[in-house]
Amino acid sequence: MAINYPHTIQNCLGEKLTFLSVEKHPNGDKVLVENQVTPQSGPPMHTHFMQDEELTVVSGTLAYQVLGQQPSYAYAGESVLFKRGIPHRFWNAGTDNLICTGWIQPANSIVYYLSAIYAAQNKSGKAQPEAFDAAYLLTRYAHEYDMAEIPPFVKKVIIPITYWLGLLLGKYKHFADAPVPLK
Repeated sequence: MAINYPHTIQNCLGEKLTFLSVEKHPNGDKVLVENQVTPQSGPPMHTHFMQDEELTVVSGTLAYQVLGQQPSYAYAGESVLFKRGIPHRFWNAGTDNLICTGWIQPANSIVYYLSAIYAAQNKSGKAQPEAFDAAYLLTRYAHEYDMAEIPPFVKKVIIPITYWLGLLLGKYKHFADAPVPLK
């Protein structure tokens, strides 16, 4: 899938993410981003197993939390680094829009994955992405990404059943250009 930069995605929850460009690096491509998040919005607890992510607050108040720890806060000019494999979340803890710049490295499939997640949220009209799309993405990219707040029973039973039902019903044609998952 060819992506032209800048590439902007927006979900129905008040999150707007612009992938500004991709820089070539010996340790893997680095995608540069700008986030705009409305008050009290932000992604749920998640993990990217193969990428580091850094956000620098341009304006607003960034609340962030690593799984099992208390929330922390960052303000204009401060940066937060989320290391690969560490479950984390962030949100806008202020009353004005939060604007951050940052990067994700290596880029791998993050642009495709987040674009598809936002589209699935917009399809459902809520935080929980449309069920078949979510099952496809969480199954195909299970070695790259995880959603920590999904109960184990749902991950081990409901999502695989939904995924296979989606295959049988032909629900995944719009994912024909999905990048090959990393192992």
